[in-house]
Amino acid sequence: MPSLKAIKKRITSVKNTRQITKAMKMVSAAKLRRAQENVVAARPYAQKLGEVLERLAKSSDVEGIPLLEKRVAEKALLIVVTSDRGLCGGFNANICKAAERFLKEKKSEYSEISLLTIGRKGHDFLKNRHRIWKNYANVLSSPNYQIAALIAREVIDGFLSEEYDEVFILYNAFRSVMSQDITLTQLLPIVPPAAEEEEHAPEYLYEPSKGELLKEILPKHIEVQVFRALLESVAAEHGARMTAMDSASKNATEMIGKLTLQYNRARQAAITKELMEIISGAESIKG
Repeated sequence: MPSLKAIKKRITSVKNTRQITKAMKMVSAAKLRRAQENVVAARPYAQKLGEVLERLAKSSDVEGIPLLEKRVAEKALLIVVTSDRGLCGGFNANICKAAERFLKEKKSEYSEISLLTIGRKGHDFLKNRHRIWKNYANVLSSPNYQIAALIAREVIDGFLSEEYDEVFILYNAFRSVMSQDITLTQLLPIVPPAAEEEEHAPEYLYEPSKGELLKEILPKHIEVQVFRALLESVAAEHGARMTAMDSASKNATEMIGKLTLQYNRARQAAITKELMEIISGAESIKG
C-alpha cells in the first residue's frame, strides 16, 4: 500500500490538473461562442454564392472555363484541416484516420495523391507516412479570409498548371458542442449543385456576359469554401476541447474521491497500528 505522503501528493497533483482542465474548458467555451458566430455568419453567403453559381452554370455554356472542365484524373490533392494544438479528444485522430482511409481507397484511382495540411497535428501525423506538398501551421488561431484566399489561389494555380487533376478538402464540420461531422468536399473541378427546375424561372440580364461572370465567381467560390472549412474546423475544435476538458474534470473529481477514501483508510490503519503497538508495550511492562 502506498504511504500517506505519496497518496496526499497524488491528491494534490490531481487537484492541480483539475484546475487546469476547468480553466481550459472555460477558455474553449468563450472561444467557441465567437467561432460559432463566425460560422453562422459565413453560411448564408456561401449558400447564396452557391445558388448564383448553380443558376449561371445551368444556363451557360461551360466549355472553355478551366475550373469547370473535368479531365482525366491521374493526380489528386487532398487538403486536410486539423488543429495546431491537442487536448481535444479524438478531433485530430478522426480526421487523420479519415485521410488515411481516403488515401487507401483512392490509391488505385490515381497515379499520385499529394497532401496539403492545415494545422500542425495533421502534418506531424502524416509527414512520415505520405508525401506532403505543403503545410500551413499557426493559421487557425485567428483564421481570416486573406489566408483562405491565399490557400485557394495556390490550389487553383496548381490545378490550372495540371499539377493535379482533382482537389478535395477534408475537415470537421461543426454541428454542436458534442458533435462534429467529418466532411469531404470536392473543390476542383467545381461541380455546380443540381439545379431545381422552376415552372416560371425568371430571366436575368447579365453584364458582362454569363461566361465572364463565371470566370470571376468560380475562384471566389473556392476561396469561400476554404474559408468556411477553416471556420467550421475551428468551431468544431473548440467544441471538442470543451467536451474533452469537461470529461477530464469529472474524471479528476472522481479520482480525488477515490484517493481521499484510500488516504483515510491508510491513515486509519496507521493509527490502529500505533495504538496496537502502544497497548502491546503497556501490557509487556505490566507483565
